Amino acid sequence: MFDLLKLCKHLYEETSGAFDITSGPLTRCWGFLRREGRLPSPAEIELARSLVGSDKLLFDEQAKTIRFAKPGIEINLGSIGKGYALDSAAGSLGNIVRTALLNAGASSMRAVGDGEREEGWVVGLRHPRSKFKRFGVLRLHDCGLSTSGSEEQFFVHEGKRYGHIIDPRNGWPAQEVASVTVVAPSGALSDALATAFYVGGRELAEAYCATQPEVLVVMLEASSTVPVVIGRSSGCDGLRDF
Repeated sequence: MFDLLKLCKHLYEETSGAFDITSGPLTRCWGFLRREGRLPSPAEIELARSLVGSDKLLFDEQAKTIRFAKPGIEINLGSIGKGYALDSAAGSLGNIVRTALLNAGASSMRAVGDGEREEGWVVGLRHPRSKFKRFGVLRLHDCGLSTSGSEEQFFVHEGKRYGHIIDPRNGWPAQEVASVTVVAPSGALSDALATAFYVGGRELAEAYCATQPEVLVVMLEASSTVPVVIGRSSGCDGLRDF
């Protein structure tokens, strides 16, 4: 667990705060922890923001412990937990299973091996605006895949839509991206980056992938109808048509 939390802190720094496991107070403030979205007051948002920031997690390497810099800080691993669990499950297979596709729901998957025909595990990417339309497919080889979007958890207030993924840097729901899928060497990394890139948008995804060669991103921006593919990964062959 200590190593997982260190990874979370590292990703917080690498994504300039777009990925943050301490953002629970903001999610609660907006009513999404109970799936009862509400528009909070500016004062409520500022109070919640004062309790957010992984820079407030203080690590003791020798004792393998962490402490919080102030009362009220909390940790929520929802944005990385499924991917981490899939990695653990994949690791437990050892040499018993040659190839498998582990699924933790529609948003997180972990490919083990190259698929039954050794051509990769075929995964279709659903269009966030239509249950019956897909962008295309990815063929996965020994990698993690995660998707973030707010098409299912949102509320509408005075004609404006607010999704459940909150930008921890300003306290408001992220608005620039409709959906983002990330392929990365591990499920934990793909899970965390899917959230980060949904929050940080295309600019963050492009900056990150420019220095991280094993990450591929398929992103549909809120203002677009055509997805953009960013980066590359040896874990898949790129986005293909059906």
